[in-house]
Amino acid sequence: MDFLVMEETLIEEIIIYSSVILFCLIIVVIYLRKQKKDSKKVEAKIKQAKEDGLYEPVSLHPVIDEGSCIRTGACIAACPEKDILGIKDGKATTINASKCIGHGACFHACPTEAIMLCIGTEKRGVELPHINQNFETNVNGIFIAGELGGMGLIKNAVEQGKQAVENIAKTLRKAHQAKFDLVIIGAGPAGISASLTAKKHNINFLTLEQDTLGGTVFTFPRQKIIMTSAMDLPLYGKVKLFETSKSALLDLWNAALQKNDIVIQENTKVESITPENGYFNIETINGEHITAKTVLLTIGRRGTPRKLGVEGEMQEKVAYRLLEPEDISGKDIMVVGGGDSAIESALLLADQNKVTISYRSDVFSRIKVKNRERITEASNSGLVKVLFNTSPKSINKSSVTLTKTSGEELEIKNDLVYIFAGGELPTQFLQKAGIHITKKFGEAILKHEN
Repeated sequence: MDFLVMEETLIEEIIIYSSVILFCLIIVVIYLRKQKKDSKKVEAKIKQAKEDGLYEPVSLHPVIDEGSCIRTGACIAACPEKDILGIKDGKATTINASKCIGHGACFHACPTEAIMLCIGTEKRGVELPHINQNFETNVNGIFIAGELGGMGLIKNAVEQGKQAVENIAKTLRKAHQAKFDLVIIGAGPAGISASLTAKKHNINFLTLEQDTLGGTVFTFPRQKIIMTSAMDLPLYGKVKLFETSKSALLDLWNAALQKNDIVIQENTKVESITPENGYFNIETINGEHITAKTVLLTIGRRGTPRKLGVEGEMQEKVAYRLLEPEDISGKDIMVVGGGDSAIESALLLADQNKVTISYRSDVFSRIKVKNRERITEASNSGLVKVLFNTSPKSINKSSVTLTKTSGEELEIKNDLVYIFAGGELPTQFLQKAGIHITKKFGEAILKHEN
């Protein structure tokens, strides 16, 4: 009798364990099938990104250590852009790396520290000035913060401007012959943050800007929507902005500066920085000489707008930035370029003008998803005419001559030309000051310390 009971108990246990094992196997099979299905979707996106020219990174981008990745998806959820990262074969991978804007959200979100932010690739290098962890260059006393050092985005620039001045404040000796303890060159996000931090530490400083407060942000069209993140602005407090306008952002910065009695010296372009008797002699293009113990460069990477070098480019009808599109109407306009600035400007002008875009490649490969969708819709509807594989040969008084890659020429009626060919890194200016420029081939700029 006891034997029969034991046998029945054993059978029941076998049935229970078998059921549990079968259930687990079903779960595993469902999971693996879903993972395989998701991986195929990501593979398709990667294939499309390669066809569209979006797969290879152009600036700061994430690099994943597959050995440390545990597929939480936290990096994907944290990324403010779309389809830059995905899960393939159970590991995170890049999809549209060229669209990465260096936000760093994926880096901070990864629970296993499997992500690094790198600049350049093994094949494509990016030139950057040499700076150490304190933002100081190889020239003692000259510091760099913001986009010029490789870190883009407003939030990053604000944080670096603050940190750079805090490092300067720790080592600054008050006894020197220079007029200022610190001269900040550039009044963009990093320069404004640096100015506020210098005020906080009672540093005798001066901030110079070659154009107008805001730096590159000031050159954006008035209606442009700016994507940023919550940031801590020195002497002002927490600022929670995620999508704002150019004018609102400039108003915020003006309010922060006015609140702390800080005046930016605008329209003052620096010609040279020369070491002299333990301090620096700063000469402006207007012939002004300023002396400072330390210098912080927050001038961005664009430097001066890149010229096309074509006949007629010096005419008044040619511009390199669009400030007030609402004041332009009834014109035949040519926009040259295929980046976000070119696309956004073309779309802003298209409501009141006849707009044509000339782009040397066969696809817009370096623009945000929203801009891609908007320009595709505008092109399909006829609102904007897009001419791929073309480049200007000459800019004439009432027309523009384009050359196709096939060699064929097109002449298009024209009143205004806007050129968005990027900017030239101020290499000569930096090297003249003694700052070393190095080319980064996939080197990590932001990584977790072990």
